[in-house]
Amino acid sequence: MMRGGGGLPTLDVSVTRKISDSTVRRLSQYLRILEGRRDSDPGTLSSHELAGDAGTTAAQVRKDLSLFGSFGKRGMGYRVDELKDHLREILGLQRVWRVALLGAGRIGSALFEYADFRRRGFDIVAVLDRDPGKIGTPWGKVVVRDVRDLERTLAEDEIDVVILAVPEEAAQLLTDLAVGAGVRGILNFAPVQLRVPPDVAVQDVNVVTELEALSFELTRSRGNGAG
Repeated sequence: MMRGGGGLPTLDVSVTRKISDSTVRRLSQYLRILEGRRDSDPGTLSSHELAGDAGTTAAQVRKDLSLFGSFGKRGMGYRVDELKDHLREILGLQRVWRVALLGAGRIGSALFEYADFRRRGFDIVAVLDRDPGKIGTPWGKVVVRDVRDLERTLAEDEIDVVILAVPEEAAQLLTDLAVGAGVRGILNFAPVQLRVPPDVAVQDVNVVTELEALSFELTRSRGNGAG
């Protein structure tokens, strides 16, 4: 727990409690909303205003933030710059995370070019692949390496996070090697459920699952007479 000076609110970024994925996603959304405000906007924002932009309720906003401390003042709202700083700290965005991208195919290439990674502090410092035609190819300031050098690369480059953009059959083996090398964060684009120890964080990105969820919602809305 950290107490800020000069009347700053108490901020608790401990990980002793289980925070749901949906809460974390809302915190990320709140941060994007705050960052998107114009310089000419007022320096404070109420929970009702933030909830309106986020598509949730003021009670939910207050509940989400209360998990990490005391924010804002009743009747005065939240100071925008202050809340942005606290959300960045809660989300771990006040440091640079060193990232290794496994897979130099189309998905890997698109991820490497995604500028928001760097803006959010995720710096892809290594790219690895098994294709001899890609190994040795320069990608910006990095050169694609042989995935057989994975363990050495992870250690030498002090990698914090691995992004898996590889075929399903290679995902678990590479995960095991990464975990064995000390990596504790994995962003998984492979269509497979990874087996990892409890202290390793995995976020799965499955486009097919998201499309199926969208299809479900569309089907349900039509069944209720919409459209």
